[in-house]
Amino acid sequence: MIRRHLFRLPLAACLAAASLAAHAQDWPNKKPISLVVPFAAGGSTDATARLLADKLGKEIGQQVIVDNRAGAGSNLGAAFAAKATPDGYTILFATSTIATNVTLYKNMGFDLRKDLVPVSQFALIPNVLTVNNDLLVKSLQEFVDYVRQKKGPVNYGSAGSGSASHLSGALLNSMAKGDMVHVAYKGGAPANTDLIGGQIQAVFSPMVEVLPFIDSGKLRALAVTTKGRSTRLPNVPAVSEVLPGFEVALWNGVLAPSATPAPVIEKLAAAIQKVAQDPDVRKALTDQGSTPVGNSPAQFKDILTREIDKWGTLVKLSGASVD
Repeated sequence: MIRRHLFRLPLAACLAAASLAAHAQDWPNKKPISLVVPFAAGGSTDATARLLADKLGKEIGQQVIVDNRAGAGSNLGAAFAAKATPDGYTILFATSTIATNVTLYKNMGFDLRKDLVPVSQFALIPNVLTVNNDLLVKSLQEFVDYVRQKKGPVNYGSAGSGSASHLSGALLNSMAKGDMVHVAYKGGAPANTDLIGGQIQAVFSPMVEVLPFIDSGKLRALAVTTKGRSTRLPNVPAVSEVLPGFEVALWNGVLAPSATPAPVIEKLAAAIQKVAQDPDVRKALTDQGSTPVGNSPAQFKDILTREIDKWGTLVKLSGASVD
């Protein structure tokens, strides 16, 4: 009896693999694709995901539906996607938060390295160091000197403990050998509200979220956190111009359940690469300060591996914890 069951197990596995292979040939004709967005509707990540969903659907000839599943620092939606049937009809729109969470959370509800496979990175987004207009610094160098020499209090706000804005500030504070104090908020919006009001002195924010305040003159932009300058704010230096080696880039991209057939991954990646080169998409992304990417699964995998290590180092440096 035991021998019969042992025989059935590999047979069942073979049948399941054959079924997925058959579905791969038909993909994406069977049904609409669900693009899981692990953040609430209405935010900047959701808007970018909807831009991708619309153009991707037209590229592959199948509807792509955004499925917002926010919670647990994006882990809720990511875990849902990781455990979905690996047939290419449920995919994840992830951000750099997913790499941070590997170190930040003791239990994400899934194993990023084992349960999800990178498909294609979609865009890079710089953080921007902004300060209150009353702060007596006009440049990045002056800000670094101000922090180093402790000329006055510098309380920097963030979207929460372990967020990219928190980790960006922790890295700058460490490299500048300063004494900035972190103030965690429940999201970037209240942090920027208090920055404008003068309750705090600085915030690192995703460019897409803070551009309206910069353009209107409500906040002063001192630097971007990416390796080089942004074409959207060409007169704003990169932090690395004053603190060599500083680099923090946010990103978003698509991942799929790890057992998704390779032909589906390849088709999906090729389609996303075309979307990233679409003139309308490129304009929409660059207008908000993002840089279109559209790379291969192998390239995205290499990047994700490095990102897990880098963000892990920053989490430990900051002392951030959510568990």
